[in-house]
Amino acid sequence: MRLGERVIVVTGAASGIGAACVAQAVAEGARVVQVDVHPCPEVPGQTIAVVGDVSAPDTWAEVLSRGRDELGRINGLVSNAYISDVRPAHEMTPASWQRQLDVNLSAAFLGFRTLHDDLAAGDGSVVLISSVHALAGIPGHAAYAASKGALVALARQLGVEYGGQIRVNSVLPGPILTAAWDRYGPEDLKRSAQATAIGRLGEPDEVARAVTFLLSAEASYVTAASLVVDGGWSAMKDSA
Repeated sequence: MRLGERVIVVTGAASGIGAACVAQAVAEGARVVQVDVHPCPEVPGQTIAVVGDVSAPDTWAEVLSRGRDELGRINGLVSNAYISDVRPAHEMTPASWQRQLDVNLSAAFLGFRTLHDDLAAGDGSVVLISSVHALAGIPGHAAYAASKGALVALARQLGVEYGGQIRVNSVLPGPILTAAWDRYGPEDLKRSAQATAIGRLGEPDEVARAVTFLLSAEASYVTAASLVVDGGWSAMKDSA
């Protein structure tokens, strides 16, 4: 098992990519601290759940305390929680802008800072879930794209700064079929699928497999890197 004896923290764990990361980590032998504003089911002896706001330092204090006490030293972090307020930039309130940066970006810093000592004690690996919005502009996503672009830079910076102590990488998912797509109709999904080289939307498990690789010893020489998981979306163009 690639993650045997490891303790991994996953934020945004109640659904979508986060839930897929939890399921795969458990299947690969890890014990997991699930963090979300919504309750997460627990598997006795394998997972615990912390209900809280990832942008709040108190939530991270609980993650560290309960994780250590109930599962053991934490040596992995998947920062996946996010929010998105889709609207033109000039219509976005400063409060909404700040809230998206707090949850999407600052929470990753808080998690890394809080868990640093455990991560640095051996085999520490961090994966920040960014997005292809870090690579290409899509109208209505100013704060979301800014936060996701910053996560790529943060992963690169932390990977360099902490060298052999803690590996830090980012994953950039493309159009992945999660509940976030529920507000779109069949034609929207078809158009998005056609915008990928593979010709379909991705599944959360396909992102989780990339995350599992980066957490594992298989990626022992990979740090400060960005892994795009988008079915070729970011490489596709309709015309020259």
